[in-house]
Amino acid sequence: MFESTTRKIKVEVHPSYVREHSDPAQSYYYFEYKVRIINGGETPVQLVRRHWIIKDAFGEMEEVAGDGVVGVQPLLKPGESFEYSSFCPLSTPTGSMQGKYYMKSSYGEEIEVEIPLFILS
Repeated sequence: MFESTTRKIKVEVHPSYVREHSDPAQSYYYFEYKVRIINGGETPVQLVRRHWIIKDAFGEMEEVAGDGVVGVQPLLKPGESFEYSSFCPLSTPTGSMQGKYYMKSSYGEEIEVEIPLFILS
C-alpha cells in the first residue's frame, strides 16, 4: 500500500497487476489500482477534479486530468471515506503513477491533495 496525507485528508492506493487482462507478447500490461480517500479533518470536502502523471519504464509520460473520479464528485464529511477502483494499461511491465486531487472545502477553499507516487509492476 502507498499512502500520503495532506491537511488531514489521507489517500491510500493499492495497485496490482492483472495477468488475465494483460498480453506481454503485444507489450500490453494491465494494472488495477484501488484508492481510498479518508477525510480526517473537521469540515466536509468535495473531490472536484483530478490530475494524474503516468510514467512507463522508459520514462514516457502521460497526463490525465478531469472532473471527479469514476464519474462522481464525492462529498466526504468529517470521518467519512470514499473508495473506488480504476485501471491503467502500460506498454512496459513496470511504471508509476502519482498526482493530485483538487478538493473544495465547505468554505469554498480549494485544497490540493497529494496522490502518493506508486509503482506499477
